[in-house]
Amino acid sequence: MRIGVPLEIRPGETRVAATPETVKKLIGQGHTVVIQKDAGVRASQPDSAYEAVGASIGSAADAFGAEIVLKVRAPESAELKQIKSGSVLIGMLDPFDNDNIAAMAAQGVTAFSLEAAPRTTRAQSMDVLSSQANIAGYKAVMVAANEYQRFMPMLMTAAGTVKAARVLILGAGVAGLQAIATAKRLGAVIEASDVRPAAKEQIESLGAKFVDVPYETDEEREIAKGVGGYARPMPEAWMKRQAALVAERAQQADIVIATALIPGRKPPVLLHTATVEQMKPGSIVIDLAAGRGDNGSGNCPLTEADKIVEKNGVKIIGYTNLASMVAADASALY
Repeated sequence: MRIGVPLEIRPGETRVAATPETVKKLIGQGHTVVIQKDAGVRASQPDSAYEAVGASIGSAADAFGAEIVLKVRAPESAELKQIKSGSVLIGMLDPFDNDNIAAMAAQGVTAFSLEAAPRTTRAQSMDVLSSQANIAGYKAVMVAANEYQRFMPMLMTAAGTVKAARVLILGAGVAGLQAIATAKRLGAVIEASDVRPAAKEQIESLGAKFVDVPYETDEEREIAKGVGGYARPMPEAWMKRQAALVAERAQQADIVIATALIPGRKPPVLLHTATVEQMKPGSIVIDLAAGRGDNGSGNCPLTEADKIVEKNGVKIIGYTNLASMVAADASALY
């Protein structure tokens, strides 16, 4: 088969769908691979690295004209027009974007959306959501540490003692757990919350304190178990109790990292405007759900997609593609 890897043109997208290591394996299986010129440059993969493993370097038309096209993000309309009818497209294609699905169908493309791969042991190597969320959780803490105007660990110096940063993490999926682990390595004191009861043990095993919102009904307990490794929308009564507890914890936190996403739905609001107003000046909020909610918001209604905004002395960071800020490893793990 002839496989094409085009350059990603979406703003801010620096990843590449296949690294030289992956291309070497494909060529070893008898496939022909064409890489669009400079497709991997922003992920620290020069054209020469692909040529060294046997790939050819071509134009966008060459890459999109292949029988199988590998992409990171769903194709823009101009890209889609270059894909031949009957070709196979593989990538993170957003299976809940009906307009994009209709456009691909009209083009006669057979598309495989990697986000739809089940979260099972057999499909683990194809679980791009987990691999990229892992990177996003790590980078969220690094961005927070960079913006936070104090130390993360406790320091005892001749000039005095500096307290460790207090970090609150909302949502303990793949991104949240990596955020806990990274913040712990930096010496922060961490609390974390999640709707799923199974998350308590995972959170505590990484050295964080679990913020427990008790279940009052069997319905709440059942919904909290989630489906396929993902959380489900919780009843309104539970959400109100969580909001009150989060508000209390957020007032004490220096950094809040919100990671809650539900496939095919708007993200839940976990950090309300009133809560942000009560947070300490100089605090940092990193919203990993930025751009998924109303008007570009996320888990916090004050979030603005791909912007850093300051409200009442609190910085709210809404980067929508944190994984691309670690492009080399994100591409390798894609």
